[in-house]
Amino acid sequence: MLPGWFGFGAAAAGHDLAELADLAEAWPFFATALDNMEMVMAKADMRIARRYAALVADAPLRRAVLGAIEAEFERTSEALLAIRRHAPLSERNPELAAHMRYRRPYLEALNHLQVEMIARYREGDEDPQVREGILLTMNGIATGLRNSG
Repeated sequence: MLPGWFGFGAAAAGHDLAELADLAEAWPFFATALDNMEMVMAKADMRIARRYAALVADAPLRRAVLGAIEAEFERTSEALLAIRRHAPLSERNPELAAHMRYRRPYLEALNHLQVEMIARYREGDEDPQVREGILLTMNGIATGLRNSG
């Protein structure tokens, strides 16, 4: 769940966050864009991202890319909390928070299975069940995240 929020923290850093908070209260379009970004961020999981990153054999590249993603996740989280006046999405939308708490264990299991199967496939395991497992977990993860396509 990277594209929906990546870059916002860096962009917001150059602006007055209190002014952006006022804008979010006054402009429904901006408020909706922030809502959507927060929803996508609520579905992002940096622990799982690290598992996928471990599939990258080039350690310096892995550290550089993952480090950039994690740093931007933190910047964006901090900016959103400041703009939303420290009311996280889980407080403003308890129904979404409950759905994510319910789905998270299943999504974690599917992601861990997928990482394992991708690793096997990259190591040369050509068993059709491995390929089928990758595709099934991909579908299950997309379904569990709902709006990820």
